[in-house]
Amino acid sequence: MIVYPLPAYVQRFFTDRLANQLRASPHTVASYRDTFRLLLQYAAERLGRTPTDLQVADLDVDLVCDFLGFIETARGNSARSRNTRLSAIRSFFKYVAINEPQLLHHCQRVLAMPSRRHEKRTIDYLTRVEIEALLASPDLDTWIGRRDRTMLLLAVQTGLRVSELANLNRGDVVLGPSAHVRCMGKGRKQRATPLRKDCARALRDWLAERAGSDAEPLFVSNRGGRLSRDAVERLVAKYAAQACNSCPTLQNKRVTPHVLRHSAAMQLLQNGVDRAVIALWLGHESVETTQMYVHADLQLKEQAMEKTRPLEAPTGRYRPSDDLLAFLEAL
Repeated sequence: MIVYPLPAYVQRFFTDRLANQLRASPHTVASYRDTFRLLLQYAAERLGRTPTDLQVADLDVDLVCDFLGFIETARGNSARSRNTRLSAIRSFFKYVAINEPQLLHHCQRVLAMPSRRHEKRTIDYLTRVEIEALLASPDLDTWIGRRDRTMLLLAVQTGLRVSELANLNRGDVVLGPSAHVRCMGKGRKQRATPLRKDCARALRDWLAERAGSDAEPLFVSNRGGRLSRDAVERLVAKYAAQACNSCPTLQNKRVTPHVLRHSAAMQLLQNGVDRAVIALWLGHESVETTQMYVHADLQLKEQAMEKTRPLEAPTGRYRPSDDLLAFLEAL
């Protein structure tokens, strides 16, 4: 009987598939790593064997299904987190199916597992007044304040992801007649985003103050190192809390770097920019991803409502004429 030791496939999946073939980002690798750490611990406890002794066949559809239920009930994971874990498991079994056709049926059963439907909340974004209050919060008399205002302005104008923003180098900023910023986006896709005149001017001043080579980080900490994702998130939260004093509507919003990204997209949409252009601007894989901004924009819905007129049909209520129809109506 042919056996398929799980450790060999897991190691090859991370080193060969993710690192070499897909060139996955460190964030993706860390997310997949955490998923398999939890899955292997769960499988080892349930089967009474160490993770090293597990076989690929041990991770069948029943075990994976029970694991997903476990992280929802015992660990309190949301449906969205559960789907993220399932996505990592699917990616692994796609890799196994390609390399081991004998396990194709086993893999297909796991790959057929559906994602759990979950409530999709309307996205959060900042209005123009809230954006201006946020940008006015940093103290421009200090080096840190000038750095932070430049970073906030760049984030809210370009819609860069927090990882893209933190990974920018001085050489990624191109100033001149067609000022733009280059970044390595999600899926290892490079893109260039144009800069408004006010943002280009702020970056020009910052680059003059932030001396160094093109290979050095654009935004650095007070120790000279690159700002981390967590550091950027803390800075955004700090200035949002300060901006609440001049803009009370911010008190009811949790402002994060991703909210600034949403705000940039909403500014484009409200100024008549086509959704296809917004998708290119943000580095989305599909134009359909930008559909969420249309759903969130109440102004566009109000404009559409103004183009309609009241109905002139007589008012009334449907009354079923049959007992069976009445039963169905009551459901």
